[in-house]
Amino acid sequence: MDYFLHITIYWIIYSIIALSLNLVVGYCGLLTMAQAAYFAVGAYSYAIASTVFGCGPLSALLISVALSAAVSFAVSLPTWRVRNELFVLTTLAVQVLTFSLLNNWRTVGARLGTWGNLTNGTFGIGNIPRPAIIGIKLDTISRMSAFALGLGLIAGYALWILSNSPWRRALEASRDDELAARTLGKNVRLFRIQAFAFSCGFTGLAGAIYCMYVGSIDPSLASLDGSILMLAMLVVGGTGNFRGPLVGAALLLVFPELMRFAHLPERISSELRLLAYGVLLLVVVHLRPRGVAGDYRIE
Repeated sequence: MDYFLHITIYWIIYSIIALSLNLVVGYCGLLTMAQAAYFAVGAYSYAIASTVFGCGPLSALLISVALSAAVSFAVSLPTWRVRNELFVLTTLAVQVLTFSLLNNWRTVGARLGTWGNLTNGTFGIGNIPRPAIIGIKLDTISRMSAFALGLGLIAGYALWILSNSPWRRALEASRDDELAARTLGKNVRLFRIQAFAFSCGFTGLAGAIYCMYVGSIDPSLASLDGSILMLAMLVVGGTGNFRGPLVGAALLLVFPELMRFAHLPERISSELRLLAYGVLLLVVVHLRPRGVAGDYRIE
């Protein structure tokens, strides 16, 4: 039962990420490779706010969301005029910069006193205590899964509202024909900045939930592998709709987990897991190019 709840918590975390990533990739048509960076910003923001500054769990969650959205706002402004391959490279630069900053903070900030050890460099931050919400300490996996489910439902409902609003249709219009959308008086730039802010804010929330559950974090959260996995979940499930990210997150979490029951050595199991990701992507791209749960029209 605990194993099932463990997988459920991870599915909730990655479902929030995939749904939020769909706002940018699916509705805006912009391919980003920096989602793991915002995930790490959310996790580190929660850890630092709760352990260093003594903030409560709800305050730390809000800080994680706000900082992740603020970072996306700072990134989306200079990338306004960048398109296609240059946009992908720009987001990749943000990914690498975030990882390097978290990984080398102790070296960069050696002369900053207390601030010099804020992220603890390559060692990350450990021993993050489980929070207590309205007097109930989330010290068991059942309580933690219930809390994660509650946050997941709130985030999912908010993203569902965004996905079924005129705002989404404005994003799709600017994706399909930006000039026509601007001719109709749509502020394309503002819509895309909002999409980035919502996407990265919800991803920061997922990072905070991860930090609360695992209790320790390190710079590997901002690795390129993480961004590729998040993007793969969206591609496998299907972009441009609400159900696709949920299905993609489930498939790419459950499918590799089945290999654990083969009782293979960890080194072989990890390599086979990567191979499974590749095979699954190839099969989906060949047989279901719009994703397993993508929108298809009968011709």
